[in-house]
Formats: sequence, structure tokens, C-alpha cells
Amino acid sequence: MAVIDRITDRPVSTPTRSGVLRAVVLGVPALLILVAAVAPSILTSTSPLESNPRTVLLPPSWEHPFGTDQIGRDQLARVVHGAQYSLSIGVGAIVLAAVVGLLIGTLSGLAPRVVDEAVTRFLDVVNAFPEVLLALVVIAVVGPGPINVLVAIGVASIPRFARVVRAQVFVLRHSGWVEIATTQGMSYPRRVFKHIVPNVLGPVVVLGTIGTGTAMIAAAGLSFLRLGPQPPIPEWGSMLSESRDYVQLGWWLAVFPGLAVLTTVAVVTLIGRRAQRRFEGRLP
Repeated sequence: MAVIDRITDRPVSTPTRSGVLRAVVLGVPALLILVAAVAPSILTSTSPLESNPRTVLLPPSWEHPFGTDQIGRDQLARVVHGAQYSLSIGVGAIVLAAVVGLLIGTLSGLAPRVVDEAVTRFLDVVNAFPEVLLALVVIAVVGPGPINVLVAIGVASIPRFARVVRAQVFVLRHSGWVEIATTQGMSYPRRVFKHIVPNVLGPVVVLGTIGTGTAMIAAAGLSFLRLGPQPPIPEWGSMLSESRDYVQLGWWLAVFPGLAVLTTVAVVTLIGRRAQRRFEGRLP
């Protein structure tokens, strides 16, 4: 039921039971993922690198809820500690892409037509290739490793951000308040940083939130190919890669890291979609 706001005379929707349920279903895993990434010791006190030859390939039990791996390491500890590596690569790549894409898109949208056309055509050519393929090309140049994977995915994601920012800047530069600021004698740099850049940040944040899930999938895929963090680092993609030789002996070696990737990507994507709907005015 809606409640009428006496000041604005607009209906103010009250939280429904389904809305609260959706918030709980989304918020609980998001909180667990955040805690695992920031303070994994809260969820488990076991070291992810501690091996025990007497507990090799044990199935899930009360003592080891996610089982143990081929050298006796606790899988729960490795999955929990792996969150900080997977999230760091995904978030770091998106931050890199957002910053560089914001710069390129802003300069392209404000540049003369000839420069704008050249940048746009270049972005079209780069955007024609899959991001994972571009990331593989970057890794082939700089080599494997967690930082290089972060840079590779970030570089491959730049065109996506640059195109969105360029379109927003092109619209904003011809907007009414920018033209008013021009007639009032406001300097060009001040117009850019006061009226254009702040209004571009909203779409960039939304796109970045949604893109974090895509970046994490790409990072897991590259780690699965042994191009990311190397063993014994407990990164989810690397754990999936290690489990290939032991799937018939221990199904849990692949299931739990895979569920961690699936759950995290789903939660991040749902948060991004909700932020997008709110930004577009489709949510109160």
C-alpha cells in the first residue's frame, strides 16, 4: 500500500514482504563475500596453504565442510581466502578500465569532430574483438601473473567504458545548463569538471558494477588456463584448474570453487542491475 507524502503529494511506496525477502537473499551472500575478501579469518581460522598428508582427498565432513584437496589442504579455507584474489583482480581491472575509459571518452566527446571520429573508429575496431581474446594478446606480451591478468582484463574493457562516456559527454556538452554556463562566462575547464564529468560518473559506476562480474569470469578463465595466479595461491580459477586431474577422485574440488565464482558473479551482477534500474528511475 502506498502512503501519500503530504509535502510533495507524491505516493511513497512502503517496503513489501517480497522486497525485504529479495534484499535479504541478495544481502546475506554479498555480506559473506565481502567478509571473505576483507577479513577471511572471521570465517575460517585454518590456513589455506597448510597441507596434511593424512587428510588427502577427504570428502566434505563436519571437520572439513568443503573436503580436502590432493595434498590435504582444507578446501573451505582455500575457497574463503580465494575471494580476496578473485575480487581484487575483477575490481582492479574494472577500476583501471573505468579511469582510462573516462579519460578517453571525455577527451573524445570534447575534441573536434576529426579527432572524435578517429577515436570512435579505433574503439569500434577494438570492440569488434572479444575481451578475452584481447586479454590473451596482452598477456602474450607482458606474461602471466595476477597483476598482468588484472592489466590485461582492464585494457580489454576500456573500449566499453570509453564508448559510454563519449556518448554521455556528447549529449551533455550541448545541454541547456552547459550553454547557460557558457553565456555566463564560466571557463571551459570549469564547465567540464563542474557540469560534464560529474554527470558522467553515474553511468560509469553502474557499468563498472555490472562489469565486475564479467571481469571475474574472465579472470577465472585465464587462471584456469594457468595464466593468472600460480599455485599454491588459492584463487578460484586456479583451484578449478588444479581440480581437473582429480575430478573422478574428489568432485568437491571443482564444485565449491565453481559455486563461489557463480555466486559472486550473480550477486555482483544483480547489484549492478538494481543500481542501473535505480539510476534510470525505474526504482523508487
